[in-house]
Amino acid sequence: MSDPDISVVICVYTEDRWEDILAAVSSVRAQSRPALETLLVVDHNQALLDRLAKEYKEYEETTEVRVLANAGPRGLSAGRNTGIAASRGEIIAFLDDDAVAERDWLRRFAEGYEDPRVMAVGGRTMPIWASGRRPVWFPEEFDWVVGCTYRGLPPGRVRVRNVLGGNASFRRTAFDAAGGFATGIGRDGDKRPLGCEETELCIRLTRARPDAILLIDDRAVIHHRVPETREHFRYFRTRAYAEGLSKALVARSVGAGKGLESERRYTSRVLPAGVARGLRDALLARPGGAGRAGAIVAGVLTAAGGYVVGSVRARGGGAAFHVVEIADGEGGRAV
Repeated sequence: MSDPDISVVICVYTEDRWEDILAAVSSVRAQSRPALETLLVVDHNQALLDRLAKEYKEYEETTEVRVLANAGPRGLSAGRNTGIAASRGEIIAFLDDDAVAERDWLRRFAEGYEDPRVMAVGGRTMPIWASGRRPVWFPEEFDWVVGCTYRGLPPGRVRVRNVLGGNASFRRTAFDAAGGFATGIGRDGDKRPLGCEETELCIRLTRARPDAILLIDDRAVIHHRVPETREHFRYFRTRAYAEGLSKALVARSVGAGKGLESERRYTSRVLPAGVARGLRDALLARPGGAGRAGAIVAGVLTAAGGYVVGSVRARGGGAAFHVVEIADGEGGRAV
C-alpha cells in the first residue's frame, strides 16, 4: 500500500492562544513524516483570521499552511467539518490548538493505516500543567477532564470504540460513509465544556461500516497545555457535569448500549481501583490520596447528575444535534 497523504486540521478560536497556535503549527512542520498541509480553521473570529492569514502569508503558494474561516455554525464540530471539506489528504488528522505533537506523531498514525480496514487512529495525549506539576488531588483516571489520556485506557496499539478528538486521525472515506462531526454537541468557544462529538462519530462510523477498525497507538504522542483555571476542583466538577450532558445526547442518538459500552467498564473496574489506590495512599500518609479518592467519587456523581439532566432534556426535545455531510472536492465547504 502506498504511503497516504495526511492533512492536519487545527481548529482555533481565540487570540489568547496565539503562541500556542504557532507552537502547534511548528510541531506539525517538524514532523519526521511530513504532512501534506496544515489547515488552520478559525471559528468566527475575524481579527484572529486576519492575523493568522498575515502570519502564514508566505505559505499561500505552497499551501503548506492554509488559513480558513469556519463555514458552519460556531463550534468545534463545524470547524472540523470545514477542515475536512477543504483538505486534500487521504488521511485527516486533528490536533488541538493548545498542544504540540512529538516528531513521530504522523508517522505512527500512517503506520496504523497499513491495514485497509482501519478507519481511525488516535494517540496518547499528555498534560502540561500550568503550575508545573499535577495537583496532588487530581486523579489520573479523570485526565479526560483536561483533554488528556486517562488511566484505564489499554497500552500499546489497540482496538477501541472511539478515538479522542484532540489527537486523532480518520480516513477520508470514513466521512464519506458516516458523515462529519455532529453540530449541536461538543465545544463552542468558552461555553459549557461539552464533548463526546468524536464518540458519537466513531459509533456512527462503525454502524455504517461494521468491518471498520478503530485504533489508539500510544506512541503517537502530543503534549496538551492545561491552563491554571483547569487545575481547580470547580472546573473538574463543571467538566464532569458537561460530560454527563454530552453522554446523554450520544446515548439518545446511538442507544445506551453502544453509547455507554466503554463507560460501564470504566465505572465498574477502573474507578473502583482508583478509589482503592487513593485510600491506600491516604493510609500510608502519601500526599493527596484521600483527595484523589474523593475526587473520583465526586466526579462520578456529578457526571451521573449531568446524564440524568441531559436525558430528560433530550426526551423533551430540549437538546438536539445534527449530522453534517461533507462536500466533495478540494477546497470544499461543510454543508
